[in-house]
Amino acid sequence: MNLIEKNSLKFIFLLGLVSLFGDIIYEGARSIIGPFLSLLGASAVVVGLIVGLGEFFSYSLRLLSGYLADRTNRYWLMIFLGYGMLLAIPLLAWTKSWKLACFLIILERIGKAIRTPARDAILSHVTERMGRGIGFGIHEALDQIGAIIGPLFLSFIFSLKKTYQTGFAFLFIPAIFLVIFLSLAKIKYPSFVSIEDKVFFKKEKISKNFWIYTLFSFFTVAGFINFQIISYHFKTKMILSDINIPVFYAIAMGVDAIFALLIGKVYDKFGLACLLILPFLNIFIPFFIFTSYTSLILVGITIWGSVLGIQETIMRAAVADITPLSKRGIAYGIFNTIYGLAWFLGGGLIGFLYEISLNYVILAIICLQIISLFLWWKIKI
Repeated sequence: MNLIEKNSLKFIFLLGLVSLFGDIIYEGARSIIGPFLSLLGASAVVVGLIVGLGEFFSYSLRLLSGYLADRTNRYWLMIFLGYGMLLAIPLLAWTKSWKLACFLIILERIGKAIRTPARDAILSHVTERMGRGIGFGIHEALDQIGAIIGPLFLSFIFSLKKTYQTGFAFLFIPAIFLVIFLSLAKIKYPSFVSIEDKVFFKKEKISKNFWIYTLFSFFTVAGFINFQIISYHFKTKMILSDINIPVFYAIAMGVDAIFALLIGKVYDKFGLACLLILPFLNIFIPFFIFTSYTSLILVGITIWGSVLGIQETIMRAAVADITPLSKRGIAYGIFNTIYGLAWFLGGGLIGFLYEISLNYVILAIICLQIISLFLWWKIKI
């Protein structure tokens, strides 16, 4: 490994730690947002709408923030602003109104939309020499470690007989570490903007291959069962207890983190070709998940976590390999918007069909994955 690759690895690790502490804050809060809003007087309908609206903003606004990142070259400004809005979560400690709490929750999701395209654009540039697959894989692995620590951290706080407000206040601790590591990353890699200046005014276009790839991703993700539906199934069918459901989610997050590193290395060797595995894995998931046998469910959860690891690493890395540098911010914005739309529409469709029959759910997933397979063959590998 040469000096450039070593410096790139150090930077990726720093940015990965930023995401780790960011996920401790957000994922930790997400595990208690529902009961907290209920405590403040919000109805179940309000909770569902606010969570859905927050996720919609988190993805749809990335198109605008990606465009602004490319247009202004203020990548670091967008990143600092976006991560700064994470402070909305610890501020929930002093919130006594569910309306104000909802505002802060949505504000944090808007921050996610602001920072993500700019961050991914920088990551795509830094990982070019060492391999984007492994680079994004390392970042995702650290990110998922935070997703596991966050809920466990708050669970520990509650074990000390503390309140929700105390739990949110303690999230200022990872927020401080986030600012420290983000500042170190900026110091470590300050020249990104000057490098971008050399290519900014090139009249490059986003290729047709990018749009085909994005459509492939849309149908693949739309046919991927989200964990809210999975956990709903476990709960309503009394397959797993309330204690075991989050344990299975933690297992999935652990698989995600490990698989992100492995698939990243595979991607650097085989490129877009390795994405062919996604539709096939998605088809198998419902056959394992929707059973009453714990051993088979564990297999299904393992596959589910593996798919999530692929989606959040090489799906992101591939965008950089099929788009010009000067359009990368907006390309990530477009991709993330379509990705979020797939989660929203796919989740709604599967949830609707679940109320009718599990057979319809399986049939819909198979159809969506067949379409994604057709689109995969159209991608220029």
